[in-house]
Amino acid sequence: MKSSFLQGALALGALALIPATTAALADGEASSYKALDEFMDVFQKVRSDYVEKVDDEKLIKGAIDGMLASLDPHSSFLDARDFANLRTQTEGSYGGLGLSVTQEDGAVKVIAPMEDTPAWRAGIKAGDYITHINGDLIYGGTLDEAVDKMKGAPGTAVKLTVVRPGRDKPIETTLTREIIELKPVKWEVKNNIGIINIVSFSANTGADVRQAIRSIDKSLGHKPTGYVLDLRSNPGGLLDEAVSVSDAFLERGEIVSQRGRQKGDVERYYAKPGDDAKGLPVIVLVDSGSASASEIVAGALQDQHRALVMGERSFGKGSVQTMLPLSSTTALKLTTARYYTPSGRSVQEGGIEPDIKVPQLSDPDYKSRPKFRESDLRRHLINEIKTDNAALEEDSKDDPRFTASAEDLKKKGIDDFQLDYALKTLTRLAGKPGGVVALAQPSGGRKPGAR
Repeated sequence: MKSSFLQGALALGALALIPATTAALADGEASSYKALDEFMDVFQKVRSDYVEKVDDEKLIKGAIDGMLASLDPHSSFLDARDFANLRTQTEGSYGGLGLSVTQEDGAVKVIAPMEDTPAWRAGIKAGDYITHINGDLIYGGTLDEAVDKMKGAPGTAVKLTVVRPGRDKPIETTLTREIIELKPVKWEVKNNIGIINIVSFSANTGADVRQAIRSIDKSLGHKPTGYVLDLRSNPGGLLDEAVSVSDAFLERGEIVSQRGRQKGDVERYYAKPGDDAKGLPVIVLVDSGSASASEIVAGALQDQHRALVMGERSFGKGSVQTMLPLSSTTALKLTTARYYTPSGRSVQEGGIEPDIKVPQLSDPDYKSRPKFRESDLRRHLINEIKTDNAALEEDSKDDPRFTASAEDLKKKGIDDFQLDYALKTLTRLAGKPGGVVALAQPSGGRKPGAR
């Protein structure tokens, strides 16, 4: 890696001999070459004078990581290890706890637990901080080191110490690792309604959603009353699969557009004829952990008046990352575009605002738990139309529909209030004349295609 880097630097130096076509271009190139010379000076000083012998590849990787970290939270260099992890996330399985985590100021922060995994069953929540693994403090270490400690052979135990904002004392819990099968789609039927839960947008998620619709029909022997598409705590994934999932519920129209650096760098994705759900009503559930591809689906179905979006405001990641191969085992994950919903909205920072805001009353800590979103990340991209997130989160007064306590709901057998509310809403609308139309065309006056 060292030799290729030095060769590249020399090649750039050789380019300085070529006359620039304009004075402005020459000034820009001179500034760049000066900065590269400065970098090489620092590189050589560290190699020769640092208190301990250092590895050249480690220094260069650190420089690359620092360069990309100065851009935005989602651009990064993938070495062979990271590349393998990415393949696991999109295609395979692993022994572990089922947690999606990030690093913030040296601390490991939970983005979301995957449903029906050890972490999910232990009650670990989005926004929790993991401070110790098996009694060892992990603060200040790398994210890779923390992930390695949480992964392991199925059946083995790992002890986590979790700090939850709003709780006075840390939570200590022991989990048993399992094979985490990355099955992106699960389905079930309740009250004659099909529930499709998408946990990630990995390979074949769109095909799996279509299969889930067919399986729901077959299990009932007829069409259901409607569908609940559960995208809560779904951190996103592949753009193509988000388009495919949206297409499963749309007959026509734009799904999403992505716009790059140049004015004419715009790509649009459209639905193909054929609504797999046959026009039946759809409710999409989202929360603060619904990000990226989840927001593409929710935004498309909302703007096309195909579904009601219910729950809490989503994460707010409105950028597209492109994998740019550098070798057979390394790649650059670079933010190359922003995406927009059919009505021209960017969800960056602001997220998708639900048509019906429904708190998760079955979570006893829902009021005190901080919401972790894109706008909380350092160096996040700024939305061109600034959204006042504080105003979006503010409740001016209590909604009389949402006053039950978690204990009251538990006595009634309700352990997921948001899902229960969605099921009851679909049932009520299906029993009213014009109920399906009312559901498919929520208020708000959005006009797909408006710019």
